[in-house]
Amino acid sequence: MKTTQELQQIATQVRRDILRMTTNAKSGHPGGSMGTADWFVAMNFNIMDFDPKAFTMSGEGEDMLFVSQGHITPVIYSTMARRGFFPVEELKTFRKFGTRLQGHPSTAHSLPGIRMASGSLGQGLSVGVGAALGKKMTGDKHLVFTMHGDGELEEGQIWEAAMFAGAKKVDNLVATIDYNNQQIDATVEEVMSLGNLKAKFESFMWKVVVIDNGNDMQQVLDGMAQAKALTGQGSPVCVILKTKMGYGVDFMQDTNKYHGAVLSADDLPQALAQLPETLGDF
Repeated sequence: MKTTQELQQIATQVRRDILRMTTNAKSGHPGGSMGTADWFVAMNFNIMDFDPKAFTMSGEGEDMLFVSQGHITPVIYSTMARRGFFPVEELKTFRKFGTRLQGHPSTAHSLPGIRMASGSLGQGLSVGVGAALGKKMTGDKHLVFTMHGDGELEEGQIWEAAMFAGAKKVDNLVATIDYNNQQIDATVEEVMSLGNLKAKFESFMWKVVVIDNGNDMQQVLDGMAQAKALTGQGSPVCVILKTKMGYGVDFMQDTNKYHGAVLSADDLPQALAQLPETLGDF
């Protein structure tokens, strides 16, 4: 277990990794990756129960995580490397042809930590529900976690899975929504308003936890601990995680500009100056 300060330092380094990876590749999705860095660090280092050196596709005897919005691979890969799934130096290969670190997660390359290809949005909750039911069938008391973008909730399959999970009392499942109100074309409100998201999930028989500042490490830790405490009570759990897209660099925050656009080599030093190196760059 890491202290809150240690986790904050890791999250800062992860944000540096994200910017350097995407600028080096000249492609990628830095905005949502930076906004969710605190959550991914908290999950990988303190919240979830697993051994990165004993990874199996079955996930038997450990907590499992499925990231449904697969375009945020920069934060997925950086956090996994910093946690010990694979060497940090491998981050240099991000989005290079034929490498394990593809732009969207791929199971074809047997990368430890990746259990599903998630390039197409909307599928991760269904996968998570299935994995959670599998654990119930085998008597595995560990949990299944999923992560979703708020824009992704415009996909109908999400709500089919949500309705099923509530009706079937899949209470070993915790689904987190990255609620930054940004998607590739505009704000979520402008594209398709989600309305009262908390009330929607509650109407589908879910318990809901709201983390008002998903870029505050202590709030993330407390909120996810609360979510875990609500499992096993007959309902799946939804966490609404309010973050800022591009968090950590002032000119990248709260805009969809960097959803799928990367910094130029000229802009990178200005951004990195706001994110002090804490663990050593790759």
